[in-house]
Amino acid sequence: MSNLFGASHLENFKASLDERSRAAVDSAIERITEIKKRGGKVMVVTGSGPNIHEGVTTLIAELIRVGIVDAVSTSSAVISHEMAGSLDRVFRVDAKALGMDMEKMPRGDVFEFTCMTDEEIANLKREMPLDDDLLKRGRELPKQNEIIKAAGNMAYPMGPRTEKVAHEILGMARMYGLPFETVAGWGCDEHTMLGAAARKGVPVLVTIPQLIGGGAVGMSIGDSIPVSQRSMRLSRMLASCDAIIESAVALTQEIHDGPFECYTGHGIWAWWSGENTYDLRNKSLIRFDLDENLRKAVELNQTVQEAIDKGLPKTKAAKIPFRMEMSAFARHENSIPVIGDIGKVWPLVAAGVAKNLGIELEFLSASQDTPEGAAMREWIVDNVKPFDREKMLAHTRSYEILK
Repeated sequence: MSNLFGASHLENFKASLDERSRAAVDSAIERITEIKKRGGKVMVVTGSGPNIHEGVTTLIAELIRVGIVDAVSTSSAVISHEMAGSLDRVFRVDAKALGMDMEKMPRGDVFEFTCMTDEEIANLKREMPLDDDLLKRGRELPKQNEIIKAAGNMAYPMGPRTEKVAHEILGMARMYGLPFETVAGWGCDEHTMLGAAARKGVPVLVTIPQLIGGGAVGMSIGDSIPVSQRSMRLSRMLASCDAIIESAVALTQEIHDGPFECYTGHGIWAWWSGENTYDLRNKSLIRFDLDENLRKAVELNQTVQEAIDKGLPKTKAAKIPFRMEMSAFARHENSIPVIGDIGKVWPLVAAGVAKNLGIELEFLSASQDTPEGAAMREWIVDNVKPFDREKMLAHTRSYEILK
């Protein structure tokens, strides 16, 4: 693996960033290194699509394995994709020629099939019935294209398989009083965040603003534990960590201030009522983002705070488009905005921290538009396997509910 995922591409990645972003990368590496050396913890908050496609979630799984990342919150879409193997190869055919109801087809009038071997199809048939006629007709039609994409949502049969198994996981989660994500992790590949976290005892939770993106997976996650319990579990994760890395994710203010955070958020009345609260006061917020306005918002820290103190709109005071997550981040003293492509920023930061800590990484991601990134995506397709139902069931048989 070392030849494929070595660090030779990192210098090119760093050179592609502007001077301020290179300095921010160095600051992030230094901050995370200092936290880990003193025994502190690091949490990652990820969004969906780009984090899967750029190999970031696979890299985070590696960082969990080596003990650099200690908690993760993410989206239901990421959970869905990781359950299907993160990335897979699909081919598309003309949906009309396939005989599908065109009113129900997605834009483009195509129908997707997962590229699977006969052995993989046979194994799946032992778990669920498959439409052999549909598979046969799909193979016989001309392929419009074949691509690598986020796994297990739109393609047959892995799309409906992910939906089906979600309901079974939900039943197990309710039976054991656990979040869906915990039970799903019992059957996920070790190169996914869910699988790596299950092996290391690291918490992974979907954030409340990101519950709805994963179809039946998202609904099952939402139904597995109450929203209030999810909020408290997330707040305890955040309270236990010293750095929070935000990666291509929206609405983070609703994640890290939430109902229980007292420094930049809205936790004062929860504290007033005697509930368990926390604060971001001495934590570090590090954000990987493409939006230059995030850096501008941080530079306008005092302007933003003055607007809030006067009850004025932050957007008018700052004179920039102001996203929700900029508020707490922009006002926090320990914020580091890293403006750049996550496909390039993540491997730079991960490699830098690992080097400082004397840790050897077995996987290092790369931007998907580079030769290294293309090879990485092929490796993920070939090596990161879908959710293993039997592995989950074996774990449930040995799980001690009252431990």
